[in-house]
Amino acid sequence: MPEYLRRAIRRLPGTLFALIFPDQCRVCGEPLREVSRIPVCPKCLDEPPPLTAEFFCVSCRTPFLNPFPLDSEGRCALCRLGLRQFDAAYTYGAYEGTLRKLIHLFKYSGIRTLARPLAARLALALPRSQSFDLIVPMPLHWFRSWRRGFNQSALLAAELSRRTGIPVREAVRRKRATLSQAGLSNAQRRSNVKGAFALRRGMAVQGKRILLVDDVMTTGATATACAQVLKEAGAASVVLLTVARVDRRWTSPAAAPGALANAASLGTL
Repeated sequence: MPEYLRRAIRRLPGTLFALIFPDQCRVCGEPLREVSRIPVCPKCLDEPPPLTAEFFCVSCRTPFLNPFPLDSEGRCALCRLGLRQFDAAYTYGAYEGTLRKLIHLFKYSGIRTLARPLAARLALALPRSQSFDLIVPMPLHWFRSWRRGFNQSALLAAELSRRTGIPVREAVRRKRATLSQAGLSNAQRRSNVKGAFALRRGMAVQGKRILLVDDVMTTGATATACAQVLKEAGAASVVLLTVARVDRRWTSPAAAPGALANAASLGTL
């Protein structure tokens, strides 16, 4: 039997399913033509590009339009002042466009099957030059976890563990609920999550190299508070890994119009 005929036969069940039970991609609205547990078309799943920038902080990997916020060692102001407790931060892409929609579908619409493709993005951002002893998911307060039905960071951590073989330990708990970080200043965010985390009883992280996994990094205040608990418990290092991070280069009022025009010409807006 010719190969093209074999492919056509393999696609037949999905084609019939799409004709009988039509559905649309939750991102672009195009009809779904294949049977899948993920209500997103392959094009949208593959679309989000990695975050790129000419200038990054060497520690937290915050992108900048120019090198002026960085010191001679390449560190941003927050890292110079010691306001971050994690040793480094890595992310796949910018929290915008299709990637933002995918995370919202996963996190707020309860489409847990998106954990696998989003964890694939985490794996791409994972630094190959470093090794880790444990993956620790960012904890949710029990009430928020109960209301949502799951902890999105724990699902991502589990999928990443399957890919890498690094064991997962929910080593940190969120001992008090906090206000939403949205709309708060950097200082308010740090104050909001200060003292919100504690090491789980019986957890030993002394000397361990920890990979702290979360879905989105905004300012890093929550990750800092969580990393501080791990460091105080003796962790050798804590590296933050997220699917996406808020990119303030183009949304900041301080961004010069000339820089925005240059970014537009480069197709990065």
